[in-house]
Amino acid sequence: MTVTQPDVSVIIGAYEAMPYLVECLASLEAQTIDPARVEVIAVDDGSADGTGEYLEEFADRAAPMPVTVIRQENSGGPSGPRNVGLGKAAGRYVFFLDADDRLGPEALERMVAMADRNGTDVVLGRVEGINRKPPQSMWGRTLERTDVYSSNIKFTLSAQKLFRREMLTRHDMRFDESLWTGEDALFTMEAYLRADGVSVLADYTCYYLVGREDGKHVTKSGSYTLRFDSARALMNLIADMVPPGPKRDVLMVRPFVVTLLPQFGPKFLKDSEEIRRRKFELAAPLMATHWNEGVAHRLKVEERLRMHLVAGQQPERLLEVLKFTKAKKQPAALLEKKGRRLYLAYPYFRDTEAGIPDAVYLAEPREARAFPGYREGGVDFFLRRALRKLRRALPSGSRTATTGH
Repeated sequence: MTVTQPDVSVIIGAYEAMPYLVECLASLEAQTIDPARVEVIAVDDGSADGTGEYLEEFADRAAPMPVTVIRQENSGGPSGPRNVGLGKAAGRYVFFLDADDRLGPEALERMVAMADRNGTDVVLGRVEGINRKPPQSMWGRTLERTDVYSSNIKFTLSAQKLFRREMLTRHDMRFDESLWTGEDALFTMEAYLRADGVSVLADYTCYYLVGREDGKHVTKSGSYTLRFDSARALMNLIADMVPPGPKRDVLMVRPFVVTLLPQFGPKFLKDSEEIRRRKFELAAPLMATHWNEGVAHRLKVEERLRMHLVAGQQPERLLEVLKFTKAKKQPAALLEKKGRRLYLAYPYFRDTEAGIPDAVYLAEPREARAFPGYREGGVDFFLRRALRKLRRALPSGSRTATTGH
């Protein structure tokens, strides 16, 4: 008998997953894809709540969907079980399903079809949250083929994507078991960078991200030092894989905004003096190595100001900025250069003692457009406008030469 390669290997790492596991596995049974085209590899990571037993019951009844259950001692995190599952996977694609989440009925069928249709190596299926708020900025529209630079996919680095297994094997990709948080961000960013195209399936909810009422969800736990470990690892990966320049800067925005900035946000006001000092120590080498103007101008003014003060090792001034924003005060908006330059006067703006450059307070067009009186402009703007006027003035037959097309 010929054994047909499965289309997709669904890898489930499970630890103390009851009762959420019941609905997770029910969502697998409800898939519209032919069950014979799917294999499930479930790794019970030392659970004591019946998770392993329930997985074995599921394996007994799931035919014709082949299910392999592996039971092991607790590894301490999600990376170990995922790597074990990846080592056993035989499908053309792999999908990592968390044991407390669930799939939309057509998820696997739609994602496999999209990858096959476009030849892409990663497919993102739309995610909705249940008692949790997932990232949302990448679901504006379905993209048959895109990449990490020209879309918002860098803001969803969780592992719940469809990956072409041949790409993972070729680059010997595995989850970093030394990281206690952010291990999926590292894996997914590397996949984005190595992929021959990424697809975004935005018009169907493929994945339901479930917030556990017992608070045991892994991303909610862990010391602040683990966040710095995660930021460091992701920044180093980006720096290793992408040469200096605008492309690297675009990607660096992600660890700065998502991982580092929150450590110097409202929670910093509640931190002890010792933790504040330690956070500045942990941030110092990251700021020295990876913070630059290219990253800075992609942040909002308030975010940029906070990072500038962290880079300059100015915790007292950072506290004043945080108190200002916590009080819900709005900075004065100062228009200069005939309305084409907008400064947001957060604390220490043009304070000679603080000496913070005006550029830190300068709003980029995407932020400045919200303010009445702002006129988007600059050298490039005027050149483009002059070219448009010239093209309108030319006879239609001469326009091709002007535009270079």
